[in-house]
Amino acid sequence: MKILITGNLGYIGPMVSRHLKTTTPSHTITGLDNAFFAHCLTAPAFSPEVFVDVQYRMDVRDVSADLLSSVDAVIHLAAVSNDPMGHKFEQVTDQINHVASVQLATKAAAAGVRSFVFASSCSIYGFADGGPRKETDTLNPLTAYARSKVATEQGLAALSANTDMTITALRFSTACGMSDRLRLDLVLNDFVAAAITTGKITVLSDGSPWRPLIDVRDMARAIDWALTRQPDNGGKYLAINVGRNDFNYQVRDIARVVADVLPGTEISINLNAQPDKRSYKVDFDLFSRLAPDHQPQVTLHQSATELKDGLTRMHFADQNFRESQLIRLKVLERLMDESKINGNLQWMI
Repeated sequence: MKILITGNLGYIGPMVSRHLKTTTPSHTITGLDNAFFAHCLTAPAFSPEVFVDVQYRMDVRDVSADLLSSVDAVIHLAAVSNDPMGHKFEQVTDQINHVASVQLATKAAAAGVRSFVFASSCSIYGFADGGPRKETDTLNPLTAYARSKVATEQGLAALSANTDMTITALRFSTACGMSDRLRLDLVLNDFVAAAITTGKITVLSDGSPWRPLIDVRDMARAIDWALTRQPDNGGKYLAINVGRNDFNYQVRDIARVVADVLPGTEISINLNAQPDKRSYKVDFDLFSRLAPDHQPQVTLHQSATELKDGLTRMHFADQNFRESQLIRLKVLERLMDESKINGNLQWMI
């Protein structure tokens, strides 16, 4: 299978290309990324792009129809990737995450691509009380990032009515775990880094908000399933929650797992904090039924342990890591300060 992965030089992309090439060496993988984070390698003994056959440094907004002409499947990861970035670059977030995504899918369909896999997010549920959210429940996106994912899902659903391409929107749980291009602006990853460098985890909320979590390796396994999913298994267009019911955690429980992995860690919880509006439990029964052989396997304890081991191998000791190159927003701000990219998130060099 000839596969195009957009955003392959980010946090999730290296783990996806590694998984696909390891499980099916005959795959031909093309990577496409604007390379803002290509230098953010964390500790691999070799470039993770050894699992990619062809690499393009390209903005996803500029993908041509010709590039898609011989592609069997598209894995679309490229995005302005979290709430802080979406808040600072709200208009650009819509341009990249929504408009460019639908345009890419439209071009892919016209080029005869058979499968389009879109990395959506459970954050589209926003604040949700009254039980775990199912795919049929009302969406409540609270941020520019989440709104862009909703808009893309709507665009892809509309496109599916006029194409034979199988489209799968994977509503991923919050990502976590070790990667060749690690991010520390994710809840578990942040907690492990803080515990290692300061011996303390500070929970800014009262610890009660719910988050479903999924390791990046299990994200890659879910993407592998979606690549070859047939329309009789969920429909020609499918938006599906990806995770496990017992992988829903309250933030205070995530902190406790990290403290268990790193004994002696102090946990500070702000019991007087205002309620965090981003709180949602998610129902993953549909994913369990449709993808029984691709269920998440990596536990929270395992993810935390692998993060600890990975950061230890890196001799990680930066107490100021939230201002470092392991925080995606800080990378963009530094590139802008150095006049290497503009406010539209385009290279100037």
